[in-house]
Amino acid sequence: MRLGRRSLLLAAAAGGATAATATAAAAEPREGGGPVVIGHRGAAGWRPEHTAPSYTYAVQTGADWIEPDLVPTKDHVLVVRHENEISQTTDVARHPEFADRRTTKTVDGRQVTGWFTEDFTLAELKTLRAVERLPAVRNRNTVFDGRARVMTFQEVVDLARRLSREHGRTIAVFPETKHPTYFRSIGLPLEPKLAAAIRRNRLGRRECVVQSFEPTSLQRMTGLGVPLWQALGTTGGPYDLPGRTYKEMMTPAGLAAIAEYADWIGPDKSSVAETTLVVDAHAAGLRIGPYTFRAENQFLPERFRRGSGANDFGDAFAEYALYYRMGVDAVVTDFPDLAVIARRS
Repeated sequence: MRLGRRSLLLAAAAGGATAATATAAAAEPREGGGPVVIGHRGAAGWRPEHTAPSYTYAVQTGADWIEPDLVPTKDHVLVVRHENEISQTTDVARHPEFADRRTTKTVDGRQVTGWFTEDFTLAELKTLRAVERLPAVRNRNTVFDGRARVMTFQEVVDLARRLSREHGRTIAVFPETKHPTYFRSIGLPLEPKLAAAIRRNRLGRRECVVQSFEPTSLQRMTGLGVPLWQALGTTGGPYDLPGRTYKEMMTPAGLAAIAEYADWIGPDKSSVAETTLVVDAHAAGLRIGPYTFRAENQFLPERFRRGSGANDFGDAFAEYALYYRMGVDAVVTDFPDLAVIARRS
């Protein structure tokens, strides 16, 4: 039975333990200790995101977890894409047989035009090929365009287990439910399918952590025996809870509320710098893993930039070192190899 966060904190206090001890009991740490390195959509800095080559390279270079974003197909299969709109991450626009599928939809209150996974069967999506989402930033990755298919979540689980065997360590999957309120509204809820996959594959605490920006999505996933991760944005608030802001959720009171259902928080890294958020999260019995670490100058704080080009690599190692010293429990990164090297320093 999963203990409540308050119970863990009370137990820690009664035994003279620290909040960090309660946190460790609440969510399994990385094998070998040290911050968890999470391959953001695989190794998105080096390969087109959410592809088998991206996930494989992430693990080969030391990632502990790999992150699949989940969206459904028309026939209600969970597939792995950053967004349900796929014109930037697949070659769908080059398929004349799907030209009439291009449409405009309102997703989480925002109008989006393109091609959407929920309008394709899995068999149709499997005829597409993945492409680099940021070709102007990562032109080197475009050499891999057209070489990988859209993956299902089950295929990512199977890949993680194969890579675990090959590398002699447990590789966890870190699925995110994308736009869960929207998908429930159109009759394609994510949570039942994800819960069924976790049970079917017997994924345990070291093999799976579920994340979402929507608290009610996570609350639907309690009781599965895997840690839950509340992602936090920089502006506005979760779509499923109008009136609640991410800023409020990062206060001590907000963190205490999150700790009632989740084990982790995942704020933008800018929300961590020069704040007490790491200390406050640990005091609430939560682990903390900021996102998204990248190596290009445009994504780095000014003091870590090198050279004049926005896409030149800066001193990413210095940024990792800064956050590791802050005491973060994980980093979500497009360049897991660099994060692992920095962790060894």
